[in-house]
Formats: sequence, C-alpha cells, structure tokens
Amino acid sequence: MAMSFSCAARAEVCRSVPGDVCCALAECFGILLYCNSFQSDGIKIVTESREFAVLIPKLFKKAFNLSFDSFPSLEAPGKLVFQIWDPEKIRDIMDAFGFDFQENLALHVNLPVVEEDCCKAAFLRGAFLAGGSVTDPGKGYHMEIATTHQSVARETVALVREVMGFAPKLSPRGGAQVLYVKQSEQIADFLTYLGARVAAMGIMETRLEKELNNKVNRRCNCDDANISKVVDAAQEQLAAIRTLQEAGKLEALPPKLAQAANARIENPSASLSELAAMMEPPITKPAMNNRMKKLVQLAKEIQP
Repeated sequence: MAMSFSCAARAEVCRSVPGDVCCALAECFGILLYCNSFQSDGIKIVTESREFAVLIPKLFKKAFNLSFDSFPSLEAPGKLVFQIWDPEKIRDIMDAFGFDFQENLALHVNLPVVEEDCCKAAFLRGAFLAGGSVTDPGKGYHMEIATTHQSVARETVALVREVMGFAPKLSPRGGAQVLYVKQSEQIADFLTYLGARVAAMGIMETRLEKELNNKVNRRCNCDDANISKVVDAAQEQLAAIRTLQEAGKLEALPPKLAQAANARIENPSASLSELAAMMEPPITKPAMNNRMKKLVQLAKEIQP
C-alpha cells in the first residue's frame, strides 16, 4: 500500500535526528505537548508511523537517559503505543521542563527549552510528528498540528510567527486546539524548516501544475502545443531538481547550477526569460536553458 503524502512528510522529518542533548530535549518537549497524554500519572504516545516509532526511544534515551515502561513491536499492525508510568521517570521529565510534579500540571511552552534556534526547530519537529498532518496537495493545501492544551497552542503560534514570519490560524475542534495553515507557500516553507524538503517540493510541483493549467485555460486561444511544451519543461526541471535533492546532490552543485535550481524552486511558473533575468549577473534565455538541461541530465545520470 502506497504511503500517504502526510506519512511520507512525517517520515522525512524523522530523518533529522538531533545531534545535541538540548535539541533532543526540545524535540521530546514538542512530542509530549502534542501527544495523547502527558500528565503526572502517566505519559502515552500513540502513532501509526513506523519511522517515528523508531525515533521516539532514541530521543528519550538521549534527552533523559531513560526507556519506556511499555513499548510496541514495530511488526505489530495498526497504532503503536509508548507509555511511561514510573513516577521517578515522570518526575525527571517534569523537572527537565520546569514543571512541578506535585502540583496540578498546567502545561505550557517553557521558553528556556526553546531558547536556541536549533531547539526551536527541534521543538516544532516534535510537535508535527506527534500531532501534525498535511493534506496531499493534489486534494488541497492544508497543514495542521493539534494539541489538547490551549496555552501550548497559543504559545506555539507565537513561536511559528517568530521563526517563520507568519502565524498559523487557531481553531477549537472537539476539545483540541488546532493550529492550521492553508497557504501552499507557507506550508512548503514550514516543511522545509522541519527538514522535509522533498515533501515541500512536492507541494510546489503540484502548485506549478495547477498554475500552469489555469494559464492554459485562460489562454485558450494560444498555441496549445507551445503551452504544453512550457508546462512539460517546467515540470521536468522541477522533477529533476527533486531527484537531485533526494540523492543529496543539490547542495554539491556548482554555484551557477545551484543558483538556477533555487530560482526554479522559488519561481515554479516563471518562464526561462524571467529566470534568466533573476540570475546574478543576469544571463540570456539560451544560457538559462542550457543550465536547466544540465540539471535534467545530472538527474538522469543518478536514476537507476
């Protein structure tokens, strides 16, 4: 069975494993604030993602040097449940986040835990992995992260505004607080920030296809064959760039090709002439065409 777009995005985020204890702590914080239950009498994390299930024990071992009291077999079908009920373990976790184990627990985003930029990204990765989803862009543009804690939701909105420059909308739903984004560019930017560049590029490819199809419909008197060539060429270029990204080759491109690739990613519906004018320094349309052909050729060389 093919993996859904949301599951693929979550699996890609799981590849960004924190190298520092502070980031592991921040990612665990995001998971706990957006998981099924984080209370003084127990912690419960439920997921259907095998990739996330592999990551969870590693994160908690690195952050707290502890293991779960109950954990699932990765071979088991359906939902996977992780639990901690040992009071000493829960006390250690609460202490790490500045919560008092003895008092009524009012959860919030403890700012010292997300003080560093790397920790902010780690926290949001954890929140997305535990409580987030993103719609297949072919069906619509919608990303959301849900928590049962109102203060956590409001504080996460402020954190996203700080690091991304835009604020998700906030809406109650069945006892939960849902942060959501419906702008394709904002969703793609957020997924890129979390480390899911391939998923972000998938959104941009879909957006390009929709925009170009709309242009075709609006310009029905134009030469259909020429428009089709423009659409196909742009899609081929984006697909090639995505292949290079998945293979880890994008960052190693020569500066001129990297500049061309980034320009196409950021301007999926631009013409070759428009892209050529964006180069530093500006180049001719044929020169831009040569760069795009080189990107496509490099992608073909690494494909099986």
